[in-house]
Amino acid sequence: MPGFGNFDRRTALRGGAAAAASVALTSALAGTSSAQPVASGSSSIVTGYRELQTGINRPSAERTAALANLDRVAKAYHDSMTVGDGPLWKDLPLGPGSDFTTSMYARLRAIVVNWGTPGGALAGDPAVLARIKGALELLYTSDQYSEKTAEIGNWYTYEIGIPLYLLHILATVADELTQDELAKYLKPVLKFSGDPNRRTNNPSVVETGANRADKSTISIVSGAMLGDAERIKRGVGAFTDVEGGGAASVIAKLHRSGGDGFHTDGSFLQHDSVPYPGHYGIILLTAVASAIHVTKGTEFELPADVRDAAYALVADTFAPFVYAGALMESVRGRFLSRQGESAHDIGHQLTGAVVLLARSASGKRKEELGGLTAKWITEDTFAPYLKIPDPERFAPGPDLVGIPGIEFAQELLATKVRATPTVATHRVFGQQDRMVHITEGWSASLGVASTRISRYESINSMNLHGWYVGDGSLYLFLPKAKGHFTDAYWPTVDPQLLPGTTTKSGPTPKLESVPLTGKDHCGGVRWDARHGAHALDFVSQDGTLTAKKSWFYTPSGVVCLGAGITDTSGERIRTTIENRNLGENGTGVLLADGHLVGGSESLRRKRWLHLERVGGYVLLDDAEVTALREDRTGTWRDIDKGANTKGTTVPYTRRYQKLVIEHGEKPSNATYAYAVLPTASVVQTIASAWSWRVRSNTATVQAVRLWDATLLANFFAAGSVDEVSVSGPASVALGRTGNGWQLAVSDPTQRQEVVRVTVRRKTFEVPVKDTFGATQTVRI
Repeated sequence: MPGFGNFDRRTALRGGAAAAASVALTSALAGTSSAQPVASGSSSIVTGYRELQTGINRPSAERTAALANLDRVAKAYHDSMTVGDGPLWKDLPLGPGSDFTTSMYARLRAIVVNWGTPGGALAGDPAVLARIKGALELLYTSDQYSEKTAEIGNWYTYEIGIPLYLLHILATVADELTQDELAKYLKPVLKFSGDPNRRTNNPSVVETGANRADKSTISIVSGAMLGDAERIKRGVGAFTDVEGGGAASVIAKLHRSGGDGFHTDGSFLQHDSVPYPGHYGIILLTAVASAIHVTKGTEFELPADVRDAAYALVADTFAPFVYAGALMESVRGRFLSRQGESAHDIGHQLTGAVVLLARSASGKRKEELGGLTAKWITEDTFAPYLKIPDPERFAPGPDLVGIPGIEFAQELLATKVRATPTVATHRVFGQQDRMVHITEGWSASLGVASTRISRYESINSMNLHGWYVGDGSLYLFLPKAKGHFTDAYWPTVDPQLLPGTTTKSGPTPKLESVPLTGKDHCGGVRWDARHGAHALDFVSQDGTLTAKKSWFYTPSGVVCLGAGITDTSGERIRTTIENRNLGENGTGVLLADGHLVGGSESLRRKRWLHLERVGGYVLLDDAEVTALREDRTGTWRDIDKGANTKGTTVPYTRRYQKLVIEHGEKPSNATYAYAVLPTASVVQTIASAWSWRVRSNTATVQAVRLWDATLLANFFAAGSVDEVSVSGPASVALGRTGNGWQLAVSDPTQRQEVVRVTVRRKTFEVPVKDTFGATQTVRI
């Protein structure tokens, strides 16, 4: 077992046969009775997979601290575990169904990994090993997870969730089990994950995305444990869908809207319509990274083109949505509500996966991957990557954010890799209806929806307050608030008043699984790295409230326009400028035109607002704004009651600053116009009036003119503004570049073949068919 050579004599003696490392496994494989040819690389694969659980025994103060926390958790589970005829733990009863089984294997995994980790409190203890073996046997013979078990509940539990935990366990203790024992415990894995290409409980379903990647890894590792070369090869081939002709390849880029997997513009979708670079995409990347790691140097090594494609995905799909080491909320789907997977937690998962990829890469690609991880680790001062206070927080899969993740990261950082600098970027991901705006000081993204992309995902009793996250939520990421969304934001925020949204005050709509909208128009145009426009033809889930909404992005802030706001429900209609988490007992002076604003106040005819340590807000029309500072209390269980993900009932209280525009009841063609200026000082907020001019704010066209005469415009129908006219819905930018005048056009509806744009009496036909909302540029 890697690293056991550094044990002291007492630990080595306690370790017994574990110190024999892969010798016993090799002998066991040599004696296998399988009809399949014994795979010569099996021992190396199992050893590599063990390494992902127990690490490489690279000493450091951070490893010591993390191991102490793992000791605490593992010892608590070990001491409370009863190995006999009854349940292993009193609070996890034996019996059919998936509510408790995953947790049983997760707890046992913590014990096993601690036993196998050099220096762990339970490391190498033969008495602990005997109890581990007894627990494995009980879970198998009680049919908690055996080939006799029936799938009850969530298919994922049986076909992916438990198999991954079981493989973590078996890889760690493989040298202490006979080949017959390994084969026995792997029988349910072969039953439930026999074919990595298809869903076992419904073979007509072809596995895609993260699910396929996980099943591929399961096939490779279980095949290695069994010495089954054909199973290993099938797992390797499943990554690119060899059996299906590549149709469900996890790394191929899809040139279409919708569908699981990576897309040509860098998007990643799971469940057909949910943007998921912030969860399933990372699970997929982790599986690929793990497969590259364990097969490296063996006859089963993933092909070079597969490895290169995986390396390239990091900068294209994931890095744009990372801020200070955390994933942006707009691409985290239902996992917003998961207490054990905050934006920083899943950010750690990504960092760990990319560190692992960097270990196998070379040349410029290694520098690129290493630079990104160094950037994320350096910038994440809210939840430092190298500190793991709670090893239970992290999701299944090779838990690279544990001790191995620390060791691999420090190994990489020791090479003095240079952190990638932050570069201004504006990107539109039309195939997942997402965008990102990055500046050197702050970043932003939008949560929006259309006929293509769902408003939210709420399945498996998760994301129970997610009604409005796709209704135009403007997510701002600030240097002085890196933990804003991680710090109990989702259980405590008012979910009916998310920044950027226009909502009703009445009852929330019925939660659906992945609800789409009835509007195609959702997307925008990129002008350059620092400017862009985005638009949403908004309709509420019940259809009573409609609005045209635009966001215009600049280096200093975002200009937000709304028009055509009409509602027939009779409820009070509001647009939220800000709903900022100030933290527990948070402070921060709020000024309105230079005057201090108290706890709750109605602000009329104000021109600007400023919130200390956050930034400024400029009111561009005569809106009535309500300012309210309030403490809100909630629990994670309120928003996630999932069987294996449910949050705690511990109450959290956080202080919020709300800024809300009041539209009244039954508004007809109401409007709003304001600018959000992240990190701006009071002086910068006041001076920002020179940065832009609103040129139109109607239900047909919304437009701003920048200080350098660049025009950014969103057309919801054929229309004109200033010197530009269009034939139909479009996002347009017009301005000077170093090579003269340039026109940028996109089709946010993704339905048209051509957009005709007339500029100064000259008409340009811009082809937009099959561009999926991507920006097209024309020199004029």
